[in-house]
Amino acid sequence: MSTALQQNSTSARPQAADFGDVRAEFQSLLSGCGVYDLSGRAKISVTRGDRVRWLNGMATNNVRDLAPNHGVYAFLLNAQGRIQADMYVYNLGESFTIDTDLRQRENVLAHFDKFIIADDVEVTDVSATISAVGVAGPQALAVLRKAGIQAPDLAPLELCTPKCECACECAQCTLVRGDDAAGTSYEIWLAPNEVKSTWDALVAAGATPVGASAVDLRRISFGIPRYGVDIRERDLPQETGQTRALNFTKGCYLGQEIVERIRSRGAVHRQFTAFAVEGALPEPGARILAVAGKVAGTEDGSTEAKEVGEITSSAILPFPGGDRPVALGYLRREAAGKGLRAGEATLKAASLPFAELLRKIS
Repeated sequence: MSTALQQNSTSARPQAADFGDVRAEFQSLLSGCGVYDLSGRAKISVTRGDRVRWLNGMATNNVRDLAPNHGVYAFLLNAQGRIQADMYVYNLGESFTIDTDLRQRENVLAHFDKFIIADDVEVTDVSATISAVGVAGPQALAVLRKAGIQAPDLAPLELCTPKCECACECAQCTLVRGDDAAGTSYEIWLAPNEVKSTWDALVAAGATPVGASAVDLRRISFGIPRYGVDIRERDLPQETGQTRALNFTKGCYLGQEIVERIRSRGAVHRQFTAFAVEGALPEPGARILAVAGKVAGTEDGSTEAKEVGEITSSAILPFPGGDRPVALGYLRREAAGKGLRAGEATLKAASLPFAELLRKIS
């Protein structure tokens, strides 16, 4: 990124935690339009003749039947069915582009390299040549078009090369619609030296510059787990609740036997869950306790407590109707409906993506 992009007020430091007002930035993502940096994403290209068969045997989702200019969300698993990475896979016709968190890049590349045996497949890290800007909020599509990016109506995870009539001066960009619960997010993939002018064009069209803190608040508000935070290498796919990453009819892939065994048995022992919080916000890593009745023989009102889960993300969401503490984490199935605590807080399971809370306080 250019020095001007890091120092300019309207396009200043897109990687910054915030631009001075996290509450206003978060609100723009809920009711307006925010623009934010996505340089923390990696891009990996998969090419050559065996790419479809090989990648379909690696990913948990159906890559074989993926239409051109469309994508899917998927996991990479080990032989024990544990999640090694998450990613989006896009079919560009003659190649696939994999989009993943930059912090997962080396693991993904090493995982791929391990399983290319005699396959006609070439895997290339193209992160240095493709940067990205995110645009999200109910007004995102209108802002894109006002900025001169003639965005068509796209399906979730569909991409296109839009006609641009803006001052962003990009030679050619790729527009991707997100698949989040709100259905109002987009990504613009473009050359790194074109980020500044595109960012400025979007801000001029009405987008609010948004930092990483507000973007993470939006993620939590919609109950979207993040790899390395809410999804770890020890987790199993069905535990995460991300069934959109799985396809049960595509055939064999690495770790498929474990996934199918869990499906056939119909349950997992614990499940990724959203919680409304009453009291002090629990920190990530806090144990969730199920509180039972009074301990026999005690006079001080002591109660029995059993560990039934853990908190992975937590935040105080600055909604217009008032701040609301919430958390994400894992809860054992047998604890559903019981009294729950984490630290000094009381927890109550809430529907994802906090839809009921949004309705009550908006």
